[in-house]
Amino acid sequence: MYGLGFFAQSLFGARTIIQWIKSEREGRVVSPTLFWVFSLIGSFLFLIYGVLRNDMVILLGQTFSFYIYIRNLQLKDFWQKIPLVIRIIVFPLPVLLYLWIGLYSPESYENIFVKTDFSDKFIILGSIGQLLLNFRYLYQWYRSEKVNESILPLGFWVISAVASVMVVIYGLYRNDPVLLVAQGLGLIAYLRNIYWCLYKSSISSIPD
Repeated sequence: MYGLGFFAQSLFGARTIIQWIKSEREGRVVSPTLFWVFSLIGSFLFLIYGVLRNDMVILLGQTFSFYIYIRNLQLKDFWQKIPLVIRIIVFPLPVLLYLWIGLYSPESYENIFVKTDFSDKFIILGSIGQLLLNFRYLYQWYRSEKVNESILPLGFWVISAVASVMVVIYGLYRNDPVLLVAQGLGLIAYLRNIYWCLYKSSISSIPD
């Protein structure tokens, strides 16, 4: 189970490293296609991990993100290049996973959707953190649609950093090494991208 979780997070880590390297090379924040490809694959694997961990916070968050990743691939003109058969298979995967839980794993369904104690302050904190991790993609989606281009603006990285701290605390509560390692390392990249956004902004404000 942890192996699957770490593999999914390794894809998230790889996307961040790719984005980080390309941003360092260009001296600005960029949105590589591979960032979204790795995000989509990692998201589905992490959905399965969420089922195995009986973690509603992970499940709801990754379901939302899954379709934002697809939209960004559309904006990058990459999704349309994927064979139609593969797109038809990939698009409903989160929905099919929920159907599988309900039909073939009623015990998991009860543990995830019935027994989750939302009065627990750590569950609340983790849920808010996960919601923010997904809200950042809603924000990113909105900004990208405005310019009709996949971008990663400053607000995306600020939300990421704040949410990361929340999820790390939740990971400590859940004794979840996957969340701890992934969000702990991700925080470094988020802070570096904040620097690049602010640096670019300060340079552009300097008069010629």
